[in-house]
Amino acid sequence: MSNREVVILSVGGVRFVTRASTLQQFPESRLARMLNDHDQEFKLVNGEFFVDRDGTLFTYIMDFLRTLQVSLPTDFSDYQRLQREAEFYGLYPLADLLSQEHLLKPRLEILEVRFSLQEMQAFFRIFGSCSTTVETLSEQITVFAGQQSGQSWNSPFPSQKPLVPLPLERPSHHDMVFQCGTDYSAGDQFVARYVSIKPDNRKLINGTNVLGLLLDTLLKDGFRLISTRTVSSEEKVECYSFERTRRPPGLTVRVSQTPGSSGAAQAKRSQAQKGK
Repeated sequence: MSNREVVILSVGGVRFVTRASTLQQFPESRLARMLNDHDQEFKLVNGEFFVDRDGTLFTYIMDFLRTLQVSLPTDFSDYQRLQREAEFYGLYPLADLLSQEHLLKPRLEILEVRFSLQEMQAFFRIFGSCSTTVETLSEQITVFAGQQSGQSWNSPFPSQKPLVPLPLERPSHHDMVFQCGTDYSAGDQFVARYVSIKPDNRKLINGTNVLGLLLDTLLKDGFRLISTRTVSSEEKVECYSFERTRRPPGLTVRVSQTPGSSGAAQAKRSQAQKGK
């Protein structure tokens, strides 16, 4: 049976077609040995291997063998049952990953936008529970500064003078601070700050317009607005709270052959730790 290129399995009545090399990713597993040895759990019927196990969960087993990653749906909850299936098939590296259920479950991500409108300036502070999201957002937002003469801060047209990009204030890995609008400098000169948020190419100076674009950007990125509240009526500070379900980074198993292992697979776990 070892010379088979295509293997057909019927798991609990669900049919799977795969390559023999996929089943042999872990040579010591029962799926790999099934191609060479007699196993009472696997019956060869009309050229198909039949096993009386859960066919739905075997879908995730096959996905793991094909990608060497554990990537489960956000609503998945049968971690213990899938772990038992992995142990049955002798896929102990997969069973080990599934035992760390807390690393595989989706996380709820919270993001808060504070907005303050004061005379001709608007101030923004964004706080996020995931530092990776805040870092990505900071790369999308650019503040440009320049001087104007005799223009209103509501002018939709940027100054003809060159605008200089300014770095965002980053009090911590989890938040950022920036502002837009105009402020007096000397005489009739104004220091103007414009905000651009990718992928939109506009440079906006009006705080209300910047807020609208920022909220729209977050909604398009999968966030859901869950509440709005006034933090301080005297200082005119408004707070917008968002949440979204963030998929965990895929846990990956690296398989390598080592001298003297007689073809045994060695599995080592690696995990991306971004956002922590």
